[in-house]
Amino acid sequence: MGSNVEIYTWSSCPFCIRAKALLDRKGVNYTEYSIDGDEAARSEMAKRASGRRSVPQIFINDQHIGGCDDIYALDRQGNLDPLLKASV
Repeated sequence: MGSNVEIYTWSSCPFCIRAKALLDRKGVNYTEYSIDGDEAARSEMAKRASGRRSVPQIFINDQHIGGCDDIYALDRQGNLDPLLKASV
């Protein structure tokens, strides 16, 4: 079945594009919330992300992973694939 992956983005954000590229390379289906200029959506994201307001913010199975650097670090450590394979 796989994990439930959600990513909050801005359409022109290079870090968002890079994070999505990693997920795309891994063949991950994810839900993208493009929050360009939507302050209510950004506030909701920040609530879920322990106050972090930068994008992207990534969640796997409702667990906050962090941003672009965080997901790449998980991948380098070999810890991303097990998260992505876990069922919800």
